[in-house]
Amino acid sequence: MYTKYGEYMRVLRIKNHEVIGDLADVLGTSIPLISSVETGKKNVPASWIDKIVKHYNLNEAAKDELLEAIEESKTQYKIIANNASLSQRKAALSFARSFENMDDETALKILKLLKSKKED
Repeated sequence: MYTKYGEYMRVLRIKNHEVIGDLADVLGTSIPLISSVETGKKNVPASWIDKIVKHYNLNEAAKDELLEAIEESKTQYKIIANNASLSQRKAALSFARSFENMDDETALKILKLLKSKKED
């Protein structure tokens, strides 16, 4: 099963009469890594973006579509806690531990709470 990024890249390769091996050459990486990224096992490395844009000569609209597909396909997020308080660190850890079992209703409540704090 492909992520939105994987689908986008597959269509882009087909339109340009390329196979995954051609993209591996462009990105200077392996076919298994590209496959892992396209199926969501790994995030898209930031270093790939400019190479893809340049190789496929993407205009701004196509680049935006690529970036949106990348964002929607992320499976891992990193929280930088260098300047976080102990309470913030505990909240982040608690959220991470309960994330997999969280239902949509709870997620929406958290989003609403965070949005209201941002507007304050």
